[in-house]
Amino acid sequence: MHVAERNTLSAPDRHARLRPRPMTQPMTAASCTGRQRQRRAALQGCLLALILVCLPPTAAGLDEDLLTDADRALLVDAVEAAFELDLYNARCRNDQSGRRTENLNKELASRFQMTVLDVLDDLFPEGYYRDAQDRMREDFLTRLRDMGGCAGAKAAHLRDSLGERYDAAMDAVAARP
Repeated sequence: MHVAERNTLSAPDRHARLRPRPMTQPMTAASCTGRQRQRRAALQGCLLALILVCLPPTAAGLDEDLLTDADRALLVDAVEAAFELDLYNARCRNDQSGRRTENLNKELASRFQMTVLDVLDDLFPEGYYRDAQDRMREDFLTRLRDMGGCAGAKAAHLRDSLGERYDAAMDAVAARP
């Protein structure tokens, strides 16, 4: 539109070009595809929810009937060993990775189809993983305090003894069929 034409249009006609025009053309195939994808995703979500509702419930925790007393003691010892070594590394070596607990978690998942939290919830006397972790933390910190803190623990080679205990527990877990 030229400047001369713009001046000849009245004010309402000039602003008419700015108003949205009603859609008079049918939707194209490209715009239908988006709606079809949305519908397909919604149907898949509903189908997944229906399948999950219809499946039989799984055991909430681990099946303690399959574990012997020796297995229970082994799992509790392994979790305590991993927790103590990770706590020592976090307090005295500034290593917050939690690597030993993660490695144990992988081993438990492959051998026993359970996690460290399952062991803490089901096999520890506290019955709740946070309470078990709090008790183990307090016990370890008391032990560390009695040794004279991190300096005393390093002099007493606590890290080496914790590492040996952890390695022995991991070997025992890995040796179980």
